[in-house]
Amino acid sequence: MVARAPRKRMYRTMQGRMVDIEKLRAANESVQAVGNMNVNARGDVLGAGGQVITPKADVIKKYYEQPKGMVSDTPVKGKPMPAPKAEPVKTVQKMTPVASKPAPKKTVAPQPKKVEPKVETVTKPVESTPVETFKPKTESTAKKGIDAALDGLE
Repeated sequence: MVARAPRKRMYRTMQGRMVDIEKLRAANESVQAVGNMNVNARGDVLGAGGQVITPKADVIKKYYEQPKGMVSDTPVKGKPMPAPKAEPVKTVQKMTPVASKPAPKKTVAPQPKKVEPKVETVTKPVESTPVETFKPKTESTAKKGIDAALDGLE
């Protein structure tokens, strides 16, 4: 039996172009991913300036080495329990009530309203600037979006 080569998976865009996603992924493997995780498209942790601090293999290895929350086989009764702490009893002293004096009422005199003098302003006629008319777009050579990403892959 002869082993077949893996079939390339090609996708058709809405504009009818054929795109090889695996080739696109491979071309952008070292580009920093969008988001706040500071990783590249491959999964390596990046530091300042986009330099690889820890490769993806080390991150995965560390994840699987960490022990998960295992259930303990020993019964709960076998573990020593700390004794509950008793709160100290507070003593309350009795005090004799003192007759309180009523608070004096304060009256606030209304303040007079400030009257601002009216100032007449003289307006000068504003010079009008000519309105620029519609200018048609000039053809730009810069490609955007998927056109820019697919430009050098073919």
